Amino acid sequence: MRSESKSSADNSPTTAGQAPSPSPEPAAVDRAARRAVTVFPLLVLAAGAAGLATPGTFSGWAPNVPYLLGVVMFCMGLTMTPRDFSGVAKRPWAVALGLVAHYVIMPGLGWLIANLLGLSPQLAAGVILVGCAPSGTASNVVTYLARGDVALSVSVATVSTVLAPLVTPPLTLLLAGEFLPVDAESMVTDILKTVLLPVVGGLVLRLVAGRFIQRVLGLLPWLSAVTIGVIVAIVVAASADAIKSAAALVLLAVVLHNGLGLALGYGAGKLARLGAPASRAMAFEVGMQNSGLAASLAAAHFSPLAALPAAVFSVWHNVSGAVVAAWMSYRARGAEKRAADG
Repeated sequence: MRSESKSSADNSPTTAGQAPSPSPEPAAVDRAARRAVTVFPLLVLAAGAAGLATPGTFSGWAPNVPYLLGVVMFCMGLTMTPRDFSGVAKRPWAVALGLVAHYVIMPGLGWLIANLLGLSPQLAAGVILVGCAPSGTASNVVTYLARGDVALSVSVATVSTVLAPLVTPPLTLLLAGEFLPVDAESMVTDILKTVLLPVVGGLVLRLVAGRFIQRVLGLLPWLSAVTIGVIVAIVVAASADAIKSAAALVLLAVVLHNGLGLALGYGAGKLARLGAPASRAMAFEVGMQNSGLAASLAAAHFSPLAALPAAVFSVWHNVSGAVVAAWMSYRARGAEKRAADG
C-alpha cells in the first residue's frame, strides 16, 4: 500500500496507501484517493464494533493475527518498485530527518503520554508500542491529498518499514520495559517474519510478474483494508470487557499521541527549512503509524488489552489524517491563488 512517485508533482497510481499518478482526469483521481481514506476508517470502525458486539465470533482467532498482518505487508510489497528506494539516494538529508523525527517523536510522545495519564502497565506498553512502530500504510495518499511532497513521504515510509526490525524492538524495550517485560529478541524475529519477509516477497513478485500485478493493483488496498479490519475485530473482541472501562482514556491517549505527532512532524520540517510541501509530508510520516503491526506485536508479546491502543489508533489516525489533509490542501490552494494574483 505504498505509492510509486518520483516527485511531489509526479504522483503514481491509486491504492489505499498509494498516491495517485498524473492523469488527464485529476478530479477523478482525487475522488478515488478521498474515497480510499474515507472508506478505510469506516470499515475499521465497523470491524471494531463487530468485535465489541459479538466477541464470541472472534474467539480463538488471535493466533492468526501475525499471518493477517503478513497479508497486509505482502500487499504493500506488491505496490513497491525500486523507484521507492531511489528517492532515498536523491534526498538523503530529508529522508534521514524524516526517519529520525519519526523514531524519536512518536516513541517519546508515547512514553510521555503513558506517564502523564497514569495508564495501566498494559495500556502504557500498548501506547508506547504504537509510537515505536514504522510509518502508517495510508500516509502517502494523505500526503497527496494535503498537496505534500509525496516522493519524500514514500521514501520515509519505505525506509522506516525496512528498518523496523532493527529499531522497533530496542525502542520498545527502552521505553516500555519499565511497565512490562519486553522480549526484544523475539520481537525482532516476529517483525522479520510478519513485515520484512512479506514486503520483500511482494517486491520480488512485482519485479518478476509486473504486468500481472499491475492488473490487480486496484484490488490490493481493499484486500489490505479488509484484513486490517479483521485484525481490529480480533483485538477488540479479545478485550471487549475491558474496553467499557478504558475506552475514554485510551481514546484520549490516542488523540493526544496522533495530534502532537502531526504537529511536531510538521514543525520539524519547517524548522529544517524543507519547504511547505515537504513539511506537510513530514507531518503525516511522523503522526501516522503502522498500527496493524503494533496491534499484532502487542497481542503476541503483551496482552489483548495492550493491543487496544493500536486498534483505536487504526481508526483515529485515518480520520484525523483526512481532516488535516483537507485543511492543509485548502491553505495551499489559497497560497497558490494569492501568489498567482499577486
